[in-house]
Parts: sequence; C-alpha cells; structure tokens
Amino acid sequence: MAHNQVNEIDELLKDLKKTPGFKAYLILNSDGIVIRWDQADNVAESSSQVMTYQSAVQHAHHITELYNKSTAHIKELFEPEDGPVENVRLRTEKYEMIISSIGNYTLAVFQDDGSNE
Repeated sequence: MAHNQVNEIDELLKDLKKTPGFKAYLILNSDGIVIRWDQADNVAESSSQVMTYQSAVQHAHHITELYNKSTAHIKELFEPEDGPVENVRLRTEKYEMIISSIGNYTLAVFQDDGSNE
C-alpha cells in the first residue's frame, strides 16, 4: 500500500513539472530538511538558474522560517476559528513561490511570476 502512495506522489510531481511556468519544487520534512527537490528541464539547461543541493538547503531554511513566522503572526491577527494557514504565497523579482504545509511535510513550488505575460 505504501508503494502505491509513492507512485502517486511521483506522478503528481511529474504532472507538476509539466505545468506552464513551473521552475522548481522542494519537499521538506517538519525539521526543514530537504527530502526532494527538482526543477524544470529547461531551467536545468540554463546554468545561472540551476538549483543545486546547497541552494535547495538555503531555500529550505528561509522557507521554514518564513512559514513558521507567518503562521504565528496570522494566528495572532485573526480569530482561531478562521482555521490554520494552509498556504503562503510570495512574489519576488525572479519568481513566485507557493508554500503549503500538510502534516509533517512542506511543499514549496517556484514558478514564473507572470510579469512577462
């Protein structure tokens, strides 16, 4: 049964990579340690935008801090019955990042910011 779940995740990640505008993804555990990361094939061809393991670890650290601080401040600002924070979306000059935490895992997806459309 666990083997089928792994295949489902692999298929989901393959579909994610086919999404227009996709650049990269990171999967982190609850401690902020990188479990998996990958990038779009066309990004890998451009040497200036390659996400190395060191770059993935650095992003993971910042993503974990950002997500933890965001959820803590939002809990202070809004009523508890509004529900927990499910996603954080951040736009930078280079990309847009969507962070989603489910259970003990965090998924961060990097995509084109849409400014060149």
